[in-house]
Amino acid sequence: MKYPLFIAGVVGAAMVASSVGAADLQGQISGCLAKHANPRQAANIMLSCTADGGKLTNCAVVESDAPNKGFEAAAMCVASVLPMGAKTGTVRVPVRFPGGG
Repeated sequence: MKYPLFIAGVVGAAMVASSVGAADLQGQISGCLAKHANPRQAANIMLSCTADGGKLTNCAVVESDAPNKGFEAAAMCVASVLPMGAKTGTVRVPVRFPGGG
């Protein structure tokens, strides 16, 4: 089952430029959500991460509207698979799980 996910800003642009297939990435994202949180619930998470070498590392949750429901872990899992292209430095990564499904 596919779960919708919205990632805004620089991450979305990097995803378009990435060589990672959209279906493969969607599968990884769906797996993160199913493993850590209830995909029928909604949540907005803001991460602060270091972008380097095409990947995100050292991520930390800086905002969450659904604390202690697993969405923070799901967002961190998502960040671990997101391609970042040539972007470097500290980036804020908004992740929205719209729920439903």
